[in-house]
Amino acid sequence: MVKGAPRLAALWDPALRDFVDRYPAMLHELAGAFDAPIHLLFPDRFVRNVKAFERTLAEHRVAGRVYFAKKANKARCFVREAAELGIGVDVASEGEFSDALAAGVRGADVAVSGPAKANDLLRLAVRHEALIAIDSLDELARLAVIARHCGRIARVLLRMEPASVSTSRFGLDPASLDAAMLLCAEHRSAMTLEGFSFHLSGYSARARADQAALAARACVNARSHALAPSVVDIGGGFAMSYASAHDWARFQATHSPADYHANKTFDGFYPYHSACDGARMLAAILTAVPEGESKPLAALLSEHGLQLMLEPGRALLDQAGFTLFAVQGVKDRGDYGITTVNGTSFSLSEQWFASEFLPDPELVAAMRAPHAPARERVPYRTCVGGASCLDSDMITWRKVAFAQRPEPGDLLLYPNTAGYQMDSNESPFHELPLPPKLVVTLDGSRPCWRVDRPSTFSGA
Repeated sequence: MVKGAPRLAALWDPALRDFVDRYPAMLHELAGAFDAPIHLLFPDRFVRNVKAFERTLAEHRVAGRVYFAKKANKARCFVREAAELGIGVDVASEGEFSDALAAGVRGADVAVSGPAKANDLLRLAVRHEALIAIDSLDELARLAVIARHCGRIARVLLRMEPASVSTSRFGLDPASLDAAMLLCAEHRSAMTLEGFSFHLSGYSARARADQAALAARACVNARSHALAPSVVDIGGGFAMSYASAHDWARFQATHSPADYHANKTFDGFYPYHSACDGARMLAAILTAVPEGESKPLAALLSEHGLQLMLEPGRALLDQAGFTLFAVQGVKDRGDYGITTVNGTSFSLSEQWFASEFLPDPELVAAMRAPHAPARERVPYRTCVGGASCLDSDMITWRKVAFAQRPEPGDLLLYPNTAGYQMDSNESPFHELPLPPKLVVTLDGSRPCWRVDRPSTFSGA
């Protein structure tokens, strides 16, 4: 490797690491067959992550329910696993709702979030008995009318404005929250208040515990209005570690603008390592003593007969997929190169959040004929550009250090991309095909794969 070049080695599930190392020919066959970037998905890892959250709830004796935040990945296979596991799915559009139903999720297991939801979405949610997080008094009033028209009782969560964040456009402020509770009581023939929800940015376990305690107290207060809420929804934002603590600290200490094409700088990066990630973060939330309380959150919930609801997205997709791009060409630029691949940065979404997906991509060299001369192994640094005409279409701005110069026909493997990276911003710009998603099973003597059935609303 190039001496002094900052690196950020990805953490790997051992079974996925073994798959990549043992079956490079299969990776090349799949990439060649679909003639596009491809996303490989491993739903069994999703199942494992769900069960880790459920074990944590059980260990702390908390009645709780996990919902998969569908926006984190559009693949049908993950929603199908959610249906098989009996967990919920969080959606924010008619398309997501319909896709969840098509994958076998019961309407009563769907939670609907998002601001100022359209009447058609509210109507769909009411008819299928979904749980609806209400963000404004106007929305609550519209829901009451829709529920009466449908002859159904709408299931409601009231979304609270975070006490610690005054700049969020989401949630009901304290006065609106009181008015919403009175409205629920007034229209109890059309709606039932099941609880309170919130969503916090950032990855603080303590902040979530504090806000959850406020939601628990709101449940108790609502019972004085002859209402019977029993759910505290703490939303998502569960951290995920892509790299080790040592590697992440070293990377932050050593990288500089000179390590990026055009001396690119960023306002900040996702925290690619967290000591409190996934289900461990849930445990930290449950064992924290919220501000103003005398007992841990888990005990507070139990005392008042409350159920915890959580909506991880990224954390349920840890190690559940990776992405392959094919190298089309390499251009030398002095002490580094620009490698162009057969897709665009629309297929790896961190760049469109004004940031960079930092875990090191890996070079999967093209398969060579048995008697072909060996390639020269000279360390080479290169950034990675997309196939479009946009100067900003950079899949990796950083000059990544590889053991050898990439060549056309090689593959670049981006690890652990299932959470938000694969399809948050995908686009068929230049009429380039959207990367297909292939579901891989590793429980046989040889890996098996199939094409993930895309949502009819995805544009795929």
